Amino acid sequence: MAAYLSTHQKSLLRVLLKQSRTSTCLKRNKVATWSPLAAVFNAKSKQKLKTSQQNVGLFEMPELTSPTGFAEAEKKSLKEADELVEAAVNAPPSQEVVVIFDKLSDALCRIADLADFIRVAHPDKRFTSAAEQTCMNVSAAVEKLNTNVGLHQSLKRLLDDKSAFNAMDEESQRVAELFMFDFEQSGIHLPEAERKEFVQLNAEAMVLGSQFVHGSHMPVSVDKSLLPDHLRYSFSVDGNQAKINSLHAENPDDLVREAAYKIYLYPNQDQSDLLDKLLKCRHKIANIAGFPTYAERALRGTMAKNSKTVSQFLEKASKKLLPSVTEELEMLKEAKARHNPSSKSLKAWDSHFLIQHVRNEKFKINNSEFMPYFSLGACMDGLNIIFQNLYGISLESVEAENGEVWAPDVQKLEVRHKEDGILGYIFCDFCDRAGKPQQDCHFTIRGGRLLDDGTYQLPKVVLTCCFDPPTSSTPTLLTHGMMENLFHEFGHAMHSMLARTKYQHVTGTRCATDFAEVPSILMEYFANDYRVLRQFARHYQSKETLPEEMISKLCDSKKMFAAHSLQTQICYSMFDQVLHGNHPLTETTTKIYEHIQNKYSSIPYVPNTAWHLRFGHLVGYGAKYYSYLYSRAVAHRIWTQCFFKDPLNREMGERYKETMLAHGGGKEPSLLVENMLGKQLTTDDLVDSLVNEVSNS
Repeated sequence: MAAYLSTHQKSLLRVLLKQSRTSTCLKRNKVATWSPLAAVFNAKSKQKLKTSQQNVGLFEMPELTSPTGFAEAEKKSLKEADELVEAAVNAPPSQEVVVIFDKLSDALCRIADLADFIRVAHPDKRFTSAAEQTCMNVSAAVEKLNTNVGLHQSLKRLLDDKSAFNAMDEESQRVAELFMFDFEQSGIHLPEAERKEFVQLNAEAMVLGSQFVHGSHMPVSVDKSLLPDHLRYSFSVDGNQAKINSLHAENPDDLVREAAYKIYLYPNQDQSDLLDKLLKCRHKIANIAGFPTYAERALRGTMAKNSKTVSQFLEKASKKLLPSVTEELEMLKEAKARHNPSSKSLKAWDSHFLIQHVRNEKFKINNSEFMPYFSLGACMDGLNIIFQNLYGISLESVEAENGEVWAPDVQKLEVRHKEDGILGYIFCDFCDRAGKPQQDCHFTIRGGRLLDDGTYQLPKVVLTCCFDPPTSSTPTLLTHGMMENLFHEFGHAMHSMLARTKYQHVTGTRCATDFAEVPSILMEYFANDYRVLRQFARHYQSKETLPEEMISKLCDSKKMFAAHSLQTQICYSMFDQVLHGNHPLTETTTKIYEHIQNKYSSIPYVPNTAWHLRFGHLVGYGAKYYSYLYSRAVAHRIWTQCFFKDPLNREMGERYKETMLAHGGGKEPSLLVENMLGKQLTTDDLVDSLVNEVSNS
């Protein structure tokens, strides 16, 4: 081995061997310098947006060299869309109709998806404003297309012509049906009067939803004289008003948490009225479209398929989970008695604080101890190792072209297969900056699809995080939770990169909601397996590998009270199902939430509170909040059956890629899971998978 080492490396090795006589940790661990990929992400960015070379435009869209280019790019896409509409209307029933529809979708998504990202992420307000306007203009064009009778009739002719439809391959058939479903979502198949009402209701629902989400974040102000002296200055004070803008769930003072809970969650009539109107509006939309409830409409095409299956899944999981939750609550009650002997009963505002308190008491977890082992570069190395082992692909840092990226610290990755070449591009926008959304996200900028000349349109995606930027002496260091989130988002990115669908309409994450999270949640298991972590988790200074006992302790601490957390999500999911079920509602939403919490949560409802009026996910998910639990159940089953014994097994990774990831939304999601696992998962299988993860803790 020494024959392949440089003089510098030999010297370094001698030093480390000398150190190992006094450090057993270093003695048993391999030592290596950072890989080129890790070095890029660990270094303080020296990249500057070039000005001397030709500007290629954002994401190499030549029009987008300046904010004014959005109008030009938009005009170009809409012109192309008009031409494709004409071609679709005049096309005879055949697979060519589906191809034209997908080209139409691609022409609009090409600018709409890009603009949707730029409007929230670009540091220059001129760009965000221009992108915002383009989003609105393209959205209006899409709404118009959704009511284009000629387009609808062209697609209907294909679906009605059984000979032409059956002559198409399975993916084309599915995409044709999905396009028709999209049309029906806009009510185009309805008589004129009902169609107008349908469109009006959709617009109304969007406004109501936006207003509800906005109101869910609003603080509550009260006269500070109404609060005891020792409490009023625990909150923000503005003149005579005390402002409560959160639950203060981590505050060690029981009275502060109680006051915040009861004030922040006090029923707001305006919010209640908005929610009532939204639910009525959604129910009417579902009825006009031919569905008995909004939940049935929302769940069409998902793995669960209908609200009955979802409710059975949640109900069974709730019952099976109860013994574990009961044990955990006894631990919390004991902790409450130790923390405050004068008030031993467990209240709704206690659980979050006590869970953190007990975890810290037992495990004494300190994030600062872990962070040196999780430099951003080391974590990127880890992802590269996983993907190389499972899929035979590598992440390679490449220099962005002049004008291609929106901030100087954005890194461009080439995803390369050792045999098939470049599969796509991932733009990593990882460092925090003023005005950047504080959320880890995956954005599809361009979907993959088969082009007319037989080549493949390579996908482009963006991953955004909000990590502290590196300094000249210290790389970006992540907590284990941040690293887990990074792995989660790369699960989405790989779904986008490895999908090889004919149509961009179903590429990558463009699939059923309760399936889209499966690849990303699966990556979390890799982030918690020491056999994987020891491959890359090295101290950024000493290069010492993360000790196994440290990660074992961390994982054990995270598993504490997992049943309670799961029960909480089941409660929220069941509430979501009930609200979007049968109408009219026989009780107020507050009364319904009281019943749901008292039935599905071991912590009773607090009178005169309305937590659900702060639950903005009712708008975004609307009968699909269960999806994360469903995806987790599937991901856990795939992990335990396929990867647990050997997490970096190439044969299993290749099978997973070809059986699941390659198809995006181009096949029935439950069929993809069945093909991977060799059996069709029943509701009981999913419940067992979800609960066993907690029981195994």
